[in-house]
Amino acid sequence: MNIVLTREAGKNDDAMAWLPGNANVLEIPLTTTNYFAIDEVTRQLQASPDYGKFCVLVVTSSRTADYIHAVLGAMAEDADLLTVGTSTTRALRDHGVTISAEATSSALELEGVITQGPVLMVGAVVLREELSNELQARDISVTKVACYETLPVELDEEQENTLRVADVVFIGAPSAWSVARELVSEDAWVVVPGPTTRQVVAEDHERVLVGWGPSMGDSLASLYP
Repeated sequence: MNIVLTREAGKNDDAMAWLPGNANVLEIPLTTTNYFAIDEVTRQLQASPDYGKFCVLVVTSSRTADYIHAVLGAMAEDADLLTVGTSTTRALRDHGVTISAEATSSALELEGVITQGPVLMVGAVVLREELSNELQARDISVTKVACYETLPVELDEEQENTLRVADVVFIGAPSAWSVARELVSEDAWVVVPGPTTRQVVAEDHERVLVGWGPSMGDSLASLYP
């Protein structure tokens, strides 16, 4: 079984530990992250008329952890801090931050938790719109501040061929699928972390497995005994 892990270098260690022992595993990062200067992010925050008055903070990625103390300066006292994904929660707790609630896979899960605004969302330049659309439909103000941008990686011929013959490809986000879409065989299984990425991948590919944890190793072992 040929498995390709596509997150950035150093971010595939957890997945490595889940995989069957007989698998041939290769890492081919499909995206890279351009982090913005903290001063730039602070200027974005301070430009908002709601600076210091945000009642709810939604952190969408663990990549924003190093910005969290600057972001907390924009929040009102006793504001709720919500996260998307266990890795985000873990990263913020490592920075000494207390989490009010966590969405396991999609930011939209938090919609029912948020009862008032203004709401501050921090993450990538391009954030999915589902949560903000639902909140704005309820007349809750939402401000988005970018801490980083995800850029595609240009693959060489060998990397492209490796993706073409892979039996399993792990895709952690829609941005990674945009790079891999034309290269992954229709017979390959694509493993995604949750419904948001599944929805994007399923538009082009039939074989999609949702799951980002130790149980995925058993699932793959049953597919390729």
